[in-house]
Amino acid sequence: MSENAVEIKNVSMMFNKSSERIDNIKEYIVRLAKRNIMFEEFWALKDVSFNIKKGEAIGIVGLNGSGKSTLLKIIAQVMKPTKGSVTINGSIAPLIELGAGFDMDLSARENVFLNGAVLGYSRAEMKKKFEDIMDFAELWDFVDVAVKNYSSGMIARLGFAIATAHTPDILIVDEILGVGDYKFQEKCEKRMNEIISHGATIIFVSHSIKQVRELCTRAVWIEKGNVVMIGDVEEVCDKYMV
Repeated sequence: MSENAVEIKNVSMMFNKSSERIDNIKEYIVRLAKRNIMFEEFWALKDVSFNIKKGEAIGIVGLNGSGKSTLLKIIAQVMKPTKGSVTINGSIAPLIELGAGFDMDLSARENVFLNGAVLGYSRAEMKKKFEDIMDFAELWDFVDVAVKNYSSGMIARLGFAIATAHTPDILIVDEILGVGDYKFQEKCEKRMNEIISHGATIIFVSHSIKQVRELCTRAVWIEKGNVVMIGDVEEVCDKYMV
C-alpha cells in the first residue's frame, strides 16, 4: 500500500485563449462555427511533479495566476490534466469554491443533505451530523432560509462545516479561511488541526503565509505554472517572501 495520499506526475494543463478581440457573443458564435477564431495556448501548469504523504499538511503558495487553484482542481478531479497523471489514495473533501455543490435556491437544511451526497455520504450519515454542522456554522437562525440570501461568509461557514463534519482522508482547502471573521478562522484552524491529528492529509492554498506556517509542515511554491521549490514550510515561505 502506498504511503502517499496524492501522487502528481508530470502534470501540465493547457487552456486556449482567443488572441483576437471579438465585440459580441453573436460574432464569437458565428466565427467559432466557421472555425475562424485564432487561439493561443496558455499553459497554467508545466510538468508539475511531487508526492503528498498520508497525514501531512502541505501548503501551496504563489502569486495570483500562478496555477495554484488549477492544480487543486486537478487533484480534486474536477479537471483532467492535458498531460500527466494524478493518483489519489483515499476519499477527498474539496473546499475549492464557495458554494460549489450547493443549490442556491435551497435552504441550508436541504443543502446539508445535498452537499453530503456530493461528498459521498448517505442521508442517514448526514442526519447524525446535522446538529453538529449547524452548531459549527452558527447558522441556526437561517437554517430554513435559501442559501442565495446568504453572505459569502455564511456560505463559507456552511461549506466548511459540511466538508469537515466527517474526517476525510484528504481535505483540500483553497482560501476558505480568508472569508469570515477572525473567530470563525480560528475555529477552522482548530478543526483542521483536529483532522490532521486523526491522520488526514491537508492540502492548503492561502495568500496568508502566517496561516501556511502555522498549519503546514511542508510547502510547494508555484510560479507561472512551474514548481520553484518544495521543502520545509519555513524554508519555502522564507524564500517566497524575499
